[in-house]
Amino acid sequence: MATTSTFPPMNAPAIPTAPGALPVLGHALQLLRDPLGFVRGLPQHGELVRVRLGTHPVVVVCDPELTRRLLLDDRSFDKVGPIYQRSQDVVGDGLAGCPHSRHRRQRRLCQPSFHPHRIPEYAPHFTAAADQRIGAWQDGQLIDVSRELMTMTMRSSVSAMFAAELPTQVEQLLLTDLTTLLGGSFRQIVSPALLNQLPTRANQRYQLATERFGRTLREIIGHRRTDRTGPADLLSSLLGAVDPEDPDGQPVLTDHEISDQLRTFFVAGTETTAATLGWALHLLSRHPRVQSALQAEADAVPAGSPPTAADLPALRTTANVITETLRLYPPAWMLTRETTQPVELGGHAFPTATQVAWSPYLLHHRPDFYPEPERFDPDRWSERKPDRTTFLPFGSGPRKCIGDQFALTQATLALAMLAARWQFTPVAGPPVKPVAKSTLTPRGLRLRVTRR
Repeated sequence: MATTSTFPPMNAPAIPTAPGALPVLGHALQLLRDPLGFVRGLPQHGELVRVRLGTHPVVVVCDPELTRRLLLDDRSFDKVGPIYQRSQDVVGDGLAGCPHSRHRRQRRLCQPSFHPHRIPEYAPHFTAAADQRIGAWQDGQLIDVSRELMTMTMRSSVSAMFAAELPTQVEQLLLTDLTTLLGGSFRQIVSPALLNQLPTRANQRYQLATERFGRTLREIIGHRRTDRTGPADLLSSLLGAVDPEDPDGQPVLTDHEISDQLRTFFVAGTETTAATLGWALHLLSRHPRVQSALQAEADAVPAGSPPTAADLPALRTTANVITETLRLYPPAWMLTRETTQPVELGGHAFPTATQVAWSPYLLHHRPDFYPEPERFDPDRWSERKPDRTTFLPFGSGPRKCIGDQFALTQATLALAMLAARWQFTPVAGPPVKPVAKSTLTPRGLRLRVTRR
């Protein structure tokens, strides 16, 4: 674990700065134009590399062991500072964005909602939403993959959270505002604060979505508090959450805290899962052998019934496809921390308030850990389990994503249903490119679906 220090650097060479920084903008243009290429190239400069997000200097950690030390010491490397303040428009002050001082309590309160025994309860919501969406497709249809999967995972998350369909207008409002927030958050983070404050149409639309998204969630929570006869779902679990360290054992999450948790879960259960499934379909459409193996496995599930959590052990090929997709295209591709005290890492002493970034994408594409890292090869996981230092799609340490099994179950069951019903083939057009927003999504992905 990283150790605190008030001493100067331990005779280590100065941390190199990535080339190409511009006045005021820093490396923002490079990150906006080709973020993945920029990140992939950082390890050639060293284990630690300095970059600038606008006017904010950031140290990027390129080494897996140093990354692990950073993630284990969440007290010294905390989720605070200007970058996390901007990201709170999307995730609020919930588990994904709250500082260390509030994280442990929130984790204790939310953990029962994601206990392994709850996952089978959520699984029918995942498969019902998938069945509803893909059941509306037509044989030979050309689909906008990102739009279709966002709609599917949104409804899946709504169902798991609220155990009932929301009014169409409310559901559409949540989806519209969430799409705006996710689409604009990366620009808000890497751009200078002054540009974000200008009264442009994009900034005004982003601000409106921020305010309305939170208000809609609070209205849903308020309605459920007045009607405690509602179904057993994720929201009811949060409303009834008690702190095991509180002797009174009374529900303690406020409406605002629950709203922030739902913000986090919406992000984790919608665009991140939709992006993973979208990339998986993109890869399968270009690797017919793997798609055939996936279909054969899906066909082995009892005909006429959707897969359940009990079928997960039999869906090994499907799980390997999801794992390999998460390696190639981890949704949370870059994240940041800030030092809360003087701390040493990699032979360098950092003062308080140093911005530090780490990237699952960077680690997943290092050829010294993954031979031919750009090649889609689900078989690499047949005899190998994900390594906790070099495979980090859900993070690691005390701040590891609380919903990792929720997300993996949702993606695996949905992909099995997609493979059982449809054949996916690519279409002519511009190459599909990753869009590095708050999550890593496929731009312009369109596929033709053929009924099996």
